[in-house]
Amino acid sequence: MKLEEALKRIEPVNEEVMEESKKRWDSIAHPLHSLGKLEDLLVQITGITGCLDIHLEKKALVPMCADNGVVEEGVTQTGQEITALVAENFLQTKAVSSIMCKTVGAEIFPVDVGVAKDVSILNRKIAYGTKNMTKEPAMTREQAVRAIETGIEMVEMLKEKGYGIIATGEMGIGNTTTSSAVASVLLDMPVENMTGRGAGLSSEGLNRKINAIKKAVEVNKPDKNDAIDVVAKVGGFDIAAIAGLFLGGAALKIPVVIDGVISATGALVAAGICPTAKQYMIASHVSKEPAGHLLLEALGKEACLHCDMCLGEGTGAVAFFPLLDIATAVFYGMSDFGGIGMDAYVPLD
Repeated sequence: MKLEEALKRIEPVNEEVMEESKKRWDSIAHPLHSLGKLEDLLVQITGITGCLDIHLEKKALVPMCADNGVVEEGVTQTGQEITALVAENFLQTKAVSSIMCKTVGAEIFPVDVGVAKDVSILNRKIAYGTKNMTKEPAMTREQAVRAIETGIEMVEMLKEKGYGIIATGEMGIGNTTTSSAVASVLLDMPVENMTGRGAGLSSEGLNRKINAIKKAVEVNKPDKNDAIDVVAKVGGFDIAAIAGLFLGGAALKIPVVIDGVISATGALVAAGICPTAKQYMIASHVSKEPAGHLLLEALGKEACLHCDMCLGEGTGAVAFFPLLDIATAVFYGMSDFGGIGMDAYVPLD
């Protein structure tokens, strides 16, 4: 599905079904809204799917993998070879997120949208990494759209296979630099507020990272009112592809879970392209990275998990899956008040 077609298909979530879902929760034999966000999540998901009968048994994690030319500026602790290494490990259950997927009953579908060398995961490579954004745009607008459409394609494929929920993940050395750049432009906030140490930078390295982002923004002058322009000039293929996952989920009525900072930046790009897409996004955890809570606030989302995680790969989103399983089990398995012989709770002023 092309981007233009996907955007035409995105409409607000089904409010009528959400009201039915709320009534169902209120009829269950428990104090009203005593499961808090777990109830809210199920209500949102029924609105997304447009049906009270939801199925989250088949869960998928889609890590978008790509390299970033900005690593030339010394903004990372490791080299680009790590991107390819971890990308291969996804399919061998050697990466953290793939081990977590196996534990919680999810399947992983890593995608190469721009790794600097050829790898054995699903090949949707747009280029062998982006350009160095401190010197020129990271990619062309056409490449950014291709990356977005790759995300949409993955949602189409997974829906056809019967998956009911998708978690977003990523792998790409240097992508905390690109995500900080994109977020600072779209949120119109100082680079320092949006930039953290990533995978363990020293204070000197952090300063190099901040200065590289400032230089990239100055050189490329991304238009904050055009999310595609921003991700093309100072972003990465992984961020653009994640934005496509969120847009595809909104178009095809499948809930898509936000992971950490890079994933949330992709969500912010998607929201910039189509604000209604935010209704189809679900927050999993609050990243330890400085921009973590700022991005969720900008998206109007509250996360359930506060674990000080900042690994990426989709790990926070996968850790969140069991909470949805618990909520679903109660929603469909709990008796109403009459079934257990007690009077229903009523709202009190």
